[in-house]
Amino acid sequence: MKVIAINGSPRLKGNTFQAIETVFAELNKENIETEVINVGTKVLRGCMSCSGCFKNKDEKCVFDDGINEIIQKMKEADGIILGTPVHYASVGGAMKSFLDRAFYVAGANGGLFRHKVGASVVAVRRSGGIPAFNELNNFFNYSEMLLATSNYWNVIHGRMPGEIEKDEEGLQIMRVLGKNMAWLLKLVENGKDIVA
Repeated sequence: MKVIAINGSPRLKGNTFQAIETVFAELNKENIETEVINVGTKVLRGCMSCSGCFKNKDEKCVFDDGINEIIQKMKEADGIILGTPVHYASVGGAMKSFLDRAFYVAGANGGLFRHKVGASVVAVRRSGGIPAFNELNNFFNYSEMLLATSNYWNVIHGRMPGEIEKDEEGLQIMRVLGKNMAWLLKLVENGKDIVA
């Protein structure tokens, strides 16, 4: 099994990345392969509403700026984590552009992410974490994905890289999320031959 994390932070090794790595540590304990893909440092245009992905039905956005390769990795993965810092109580701009396009392509091609396990991770300095968390989850809900949850909202606090290490409750939430995601992934994997 494999989980892909899409990191929407412009800081490659910032708090969003560290939160994802905390979740990954629990997945790795269960022998689940993991990979982080960073989109927060990329220059990505927003969806142009051209409907080319609906016309072509080739699992691609007509604008190929590297997004199509990521879509295929998401399609092949068993689970997807979406991680973002909070910008004005919302996801970062590059992440939003990526999500709009990737999930639109997935929907245009018969639901590429349907029944995959998804989880959202948000890193925030102070406020706005819950709106960004809900925004990420909307993409999972639209795609008929299965949501892995924790024992609280998947939000961790810290301003500068490394400051999340001081958020003991946030780290505990990420560890529980990783354990629950591993459990749900195994449940789906073991049910494939039983549930149609």
